[in-house]
Amino acid sequence: MTKKDLDIRFSEAVEKAMKMTQASLPQDVQLRLYAYYKQATFGTAVYNQSENFGLRDAFKTNAWMQISHISIEEAKENYIEIINLLTSK
Repeated sequence: MTKKDLDIRFSEAVEKAMKMTQASLPQDVQLRLYAYYKQATFGTAVYNQSENFGLRDAFKTNAWMQISHISIEEAKENYIEIINLLTSK
């Protein structure tokens, strides 16, 4: 599979995810999707606490930092896999 194929599949998964409601997904799944998306689109997390850094942001940053050791390609694959599992139900 080429990088272009992976990028297309990732974009399609993101489109599917945008149609889902937050209420339909457990919070742990939302955090995993967030972390994989951030890793796939920005790379390794950089801890940057600001004055407005609340508990919600801490959970999101923590989820991203926990998977920061994986590659961008692996993050895309994991994101696609979760979306496909959720949409196949």
